[in-house]
Amino acid sequence: MEEILNYFPDLNSHQKEQLVALFPLYKEWNDKVNLISRKDFENLYERHILHSLAIAKFIQFNKDTRILDVGTGGGFPGIPLAIIFPHVKFHLVDSIGKKITVVQDVIKRLDLQNATCQQIRCEELKEKYDFIVSRAVTSFPEFVNFTKDLIKQQQANSIKNGIIYLKGGEITEEITPFKKKIQVIELSNYFENEFFTTKKIIYLPFY
Repeated sequence: MEEILNYFPDLNSHQKEQLVALFPLYKEWNDKVNLISRKDFENLYERHILHSLAIAKFIQFNKDTRILDVGTGGGFPGIPLAIIFPHVKFHLVDSIGKKITVVQDVIKRLDLQNATCQQIRCEELKEKYDFIVSRAVTSFPEFVNFTKDLIKQQQANSIKNGIIYLKGGEITEEITPFKKKIQVIELSNYFENEFFTTKKIIYLPFY
């Protein structure tokens, strides 16, 4: 939790309480369904929560922005972002039922009024969103193909609507088809922790 406060010093007391509550909540669920490897669980704040919040360093979403978190797993990046942006609307989806059961419980117990979740494949969704966020659920070209029709044309933020994708490692081949439009941000620009040395945001604007 210390590293979160280090990089986000302006959180209010309610946001801090919600972030503190994440550890015991996920611990309780992780013992049942093993969402996060047990070996990695002690790094929850750095490798899952702070990693998710890199998006909050990249953009400050305007009020009533609608965001879709595809392949949310246990609720990342959607739940940490919903805490940071209480006036933004988040919809978290995953095709795996037990993961959505966890997300639903976390949303309920944190009383996150701005977050909803659903067990569904993104190809089945009918709504449109300002931004689609995700943590490397598949190759980037495949992800774009799945989600490109879910992005609204009407703009309401400081950057164009599009995909904001958290990814690690070598990405050159994956982003080649989008080279002219894409923006890659090294997370080491935001966070000093060694974990973020190879981590990136891929931003693909639309319209």
